[in-house]
Amino acid sequence: MPKPPVSDEQVSFGALQRRAVGHLAPVLPLLHSLGDLFTNAGHEVSLVGGPVRDAFLGRRSHDLDLTTSARPDQIEALLKPWADTTWDIGRDFGTIGARRGDDIVEVTTYRADAYDRQTRKPVVSFGESLTEDLVRRDFTVNAMALRLPDLQFVDPYDGMAALAARTLMTPSAPEVSFGDDPLRMMRAARFAAQLGFTVDPRVRAAMTDLAGSIEMISAERVHDELVKLLLAPDPRAGLALLVDTGIADFVLPELPALRLEIDEHHRHKDVYEHSLTVLEQAMALEGQRTVPGLEHPELVPGPDLVLRLAALLHDIGKPATRRFEKGGGVSFHHHEMVGAKLVRKRLRALRFDKDTVKQVARLTELHLRFHGYGGPGVPSRDVAGAVDSPWTDSAVRRYITDAGPLLPRLHLLTRSDCTTRNRRKAAALAAAYDSLEVRIAALREQEELDAVRPELDGNQIAQVLGIKPGPVLGRAYKHLLAFRLDNGPVGEDAAREELLRWWADQPEVE
Repeated sequence: MPKPPVSDEQVSFGALQRRAVGHLAPVLPLLHSLGDLFTNAGHEVSLVGGPVRDAFLGRRSHDLDLTTSARPDQIEALLKPWADTTWDIGRDFGTIGARRGDDIVEVTTYRADAYDRQTRKPVVSFGESLTEDLVRRDFTVNAMALRLPDLQFVDPYDGMAALAARTLMTPSAPEVSFGDDPLRMMRAARFAAQLGFTVDPRVRAAMTDLAGSIEMISAERVHDELVKLLLAPDPRAGLALLVDTGIADFVLPELPALRLEIDEHHRHKDVYEHSLTVLEQAMALEGQRTVPGLEHPELVPGPDLVLRLAALLHDIGKPATRRFEKGGGVSFHHHEMVGAKLVRKRLRALRFDKDTVKQVARLTELHLRFHGYGGPGVPSRDVAGAVDSPWTDSAVRRYITDAGPLLPRLHLLTRSDCTTRNRRKAAALAAAYDSLEVRIAALREQEELDAVRPELDGNQIAQVLGIKPGPVLGRAYKHLLAFRLDNGPVGEDAAREELLRWWADQPEVE
């Protein structure tokens, strides 16, 4: 009897499955071993979630998540003699972890959880089937499985169709899925940024309707998803989804606040779109780059969280400082200082570490500094409408020392902040900053500015002035440091002379 013809869909799926298995090749011996281990003991076991999705996308997943009909005690009993080590920190949720060689796996009992809609923590209930377990997953592309040991593909919720369409849909109704766990809405934005997926219209509608429920999620969980989103290849897509659905109003309200109403005369650019463009331009400068006249420009390896946060948030002080001026102009005076305060407040609320908060705030403070300088042959009024004067060595020294270790990131942030469509102006800005980087390199080589100090230390200052350690000594030290920055290396004699001159002008100190 002749075999029925094979459809194009079957051929194409067969090719996809072979490709997926090919990407799993490095861990296939491990998976077959686990499959035999559990099935010989009478249990079902399947590779599930991200590793399956990534295999079909042609990506290698570093996580190996498995689900099984076995209960936690049975899982542990099977894994202990098989693995080099095991741990049961997730036992209450049915998960036992194990390491064998360099590979780490987590095996979880089928789940059929219930949610009280007051927190995202489920009432853990163990399930009886793979299909029942898969329906509780966040998205259909993560609700596919490969049964072990024979790698039988299981897709009860059409995850493959969604994967082919690069669309995010939930296994159950989106309002039910997000109502159970609002963090899934942040994950939708993260997957949009990481994988280039769009969301199904029903998913977008549910995210919009349930946006406020994200407040149920801890700041630490929101922080983790936001960081993954920002470090993804296309953070704009994820951020735009958060803003458009209203979720950003609750987790990062300063971002949608940048959508300032453009007045009828269009006297300033769309600050929200500008900020997303600056983020993209900063990302493009991460890693290798070229500066004319400079053999080895300072690099910022990517993805760099501090740079990306600063690029996204550098203008968040503008809404509070916008003023319409007489004559039709608009100003944002001191928005960099106001923005730095807002950055500190928001990043602390999102549980970012102290160093990250400090660095992003400092970059926000400094992002306009370059526009106060002119350049050799390029008056600053032609570059940014600031002061009509050329750079000085003193100004360049202060730029270096004020930025400190953040200088490589400040280079990229400042360059990225140019989003003008005026090619002549953009070229002038780029040329001026090229010149600045070359001058910085030259001054650093001449003067070791990364470790600049006054030419008299604290003990010498105290001895010259006959004073003890305290606030007055601190003021004297700062004055000599400023003198050093303004004048470059002058020697101890000149520094001592300047110190005595300064001291003579001070009011009497008891």
